[in-house]
Amino acid sequence: MTGLRQAFIDGMSHAASTVSIVATDGPAGRAGVTVSAMSSVSADTSKPTLLVCVNQSSAAAAPIIENGTFTVNILRDNQVKVSDTFAGRYGHSREAKFDCADWSAGETGSPMLDDALSNFDCRLVSDQLVGTHHIFMGEVEQVRNARAGRALVYASRSYRAIANLPKPFGKDKADGVASRLACLNTIAQTILPDILRRHQQEFPSEQVEIWDSDQDEALMSLLAGDAELALAYDRDVPESLLSTPLAKFEPYIVLPEGHSLLQQEEVSLQDLADDPLILLETPASRDYFISVFSNAGIKPNFGMSVRSLDLVRSLVAGGLGYSILVTPNMGVGDLSCGKVQARPIKGSVEPIDLVLLERKGADLSGPAKALRKSICNLFQAS
Repeated sequence: MTGLRQAFIDGMSHAASTVSIVATDGPAGRAGVTVSAMSSVSADTSKPTLLVCVNQSSAAAAPIIENGTFTVNILRDNQVKVSDTFAGRYGHSREAKFDCADWSAGETGSPMLDDALSNFDCRLVSDQLVGTHHIFMGEVEQVRNARAGRALVYASRSYRAIANLPKPFGKDKADGVASRLACLNTIAQTILPDILRRHQQEFPSEQVEIWDSDQDEALMSLLAGDAELALAYDRDVPESLLSTPLAKFEPYIVLPEGHSLLQQEEVSLQDLADDPLILLETPASRDYFISVFSNAGIKPNFGMSVRSLDLVRSLVAGGLGYSILVTPNMGVGDLSCGKVQARPIKGSVEPIDLVLLERKGADLSGPAKALRKSICNLFQAS
């Protein structure tokens, strides 16, 4: 059974699930735990019902049973810290975990996360122990829903975000239909102008629809058929996609104006080991930047993580730390709060590849074929 159990766990790791905090309060005190096993049971019972699975060893399991109430709080994609806190990764005590966010009491008295995507306040109506987990079924007494936001998702043993895919474009390949190009938002502003100028010169009658996205969204839109081509990094590309190498981007250090290391033509990562790192927290980029440090045998001093390239540069310009970027021509610039300057990284550093992606065996539309030719001509790729 050991082999079957491990195969089951590995297989289930590929199932994408929203991340929620299950919390309770009452005679047994306040407690909470991070879960991904949560599901609707029925909306057509006397009151809507849902279920959650909680490990019997969790500090929240016994309080949920004794209190007889619990809430399910679906997390936003920027609430990784809340998830990790209630997963016990920071070692907080049962009560101290709640200090990471703001809460209010639901109708049952159990805690509801104020900034969650959705809150379900439930009364426990069924508890079944299966193996190591309690299956708690609850009748929903109260629901709160946010007006907008994206859910935090856990899949393949890492956090993900739900992609806002564009609306499908016309599937008929009629004349006048624009090709849709998904492009990483971190590089779009530096490479798209040249691509589009080249394309207008070579194919003045062909239209292009641009969708700037992160790496995961670009891959998903391509796989779903909502884009015909994508400009992305050669990181975690599925085998079902055809990849054409275009260029190699060398990473570089971004420092605030006046930093002492700007006197050097090249900057060593070791010289920045104690400085706070402003990390660009986007799919593919984050893992690549961390690998740069790992390959150099250096553990960076993480300052903060942000998802906006402009914000990274602004924070560096404000003297709050340094960053590493690969975006071409983005290392130097004037900002409202100061300037940033770029320096090459001293030593051998693995570059990251920019690739043009398309679905294997796909019948590209005429406009997409023209755009593909323009891109390959510009980068002198085949």
